[in-house]
Amino acid sequence: MANSTTVTEFLLMNFADRWQLRLLHSMLFLLIYLVTLLGNLLIVTVTTFDPKLNMPMYFFLRNLSVLDMCYVTVTVPNACVNSLTGNSAISVAGCATQVFLVIYFAYVELVFLTIMARDCYVAICQPLHYPAVMSHQCCVQMTLASLLSGLVYAGVHMGQTFQLTFCQSNVIRQFFCDVLSLLKLSCSDTSSYFLLILFSAIVVAGGCFIFITMSYIHIFSTVLKFPIREQGKVFSTCVPHILVVSVFLSSILSVYLKPLVNSETIQDMILPVFYTIVPPFLNPIIYSLRNTQVKEAVKKVILRNFYSWK
Repeated sequence: MANSTTVTEFLLMNFADRWQLRLLHSMLFLLIYLVTLLGNLLIVTVTTFDPKLNMPMYFFLRNLSVLDMCYVTVTVPNACVNSLTGNSAISVAGCATQVFLVIYFAYVELVFLTIMARDCYVAICQPLHYPAVMSHQCCVQMTLASLLSGLVYAGVHMGQTFQLTFCQSNVIRQFFCDVLSLLKLSCSDTSSYFLLILFSAIVVAGGCFIFITMSYIHIFSTVLKFPIREQGKVFSTCVPHILVVSVFLSSILSVYLKPLVNSETIQDMILPVFYTIVPPFLNPIIYSLRNTQVKEAVKKVILRNFYSWK
């Protein structure tokens, strides 16, 4: 890695130059980060210790919550420290690590959301086959396949990125190290690699989007045959999930489908927030507030802790 670049460190961008705005940005990010950790940790706790939530849906929800805590930790704490201290330098090794982890967690997040859509489809459209199709062994295998394939996917992109030569500016116009910002700094020919990124993003994100869309088309067509009260329960759970997936996918595609040109607009820094910070923040809110069993389990945990403190 060191032999392929003349740059020894990179400089990340802040959302603002003034100290007061940087402080406000840091406090906002820190608040979102703490709420995200607390919400996801609460879901992990209740889905682990409540025997009533020992089902495939909550198995994947627990995995998603653990993933979200890791995902948001890759970018937010470092961005807060950079804003508060004004020192936005990051080493090449640190940048490579961040690139790998962001790609890895984004990939696995997308696959987990797709698997959860499949779980919902089987539960509603094929209830008699649900125990066999979504057995514990099958759930574990799908989880391991997601995690291992993510390692390969992220490893390939990280390796390709840091084989490039960086001999121009070392200022990354983003609050974290991302592949596209690094490509803009390279003096190597990046056209073939950019096409690879574009192709892989369309295949992975597009494939997951098509699978999720088809799953929900079948779900909604089946649910319309249910009584009105049951329809409301299903829609109240599915619609927020669709919104999170839509925000996640649309923000990724908006970033990666843009032409590879240097840009300094604030929009280029805000868009990645919608696939790095917003989904981990919204997932626990959606799955706890829209799920009666999770809400009851959360109340039990809170009441148990309250009486133990007394």
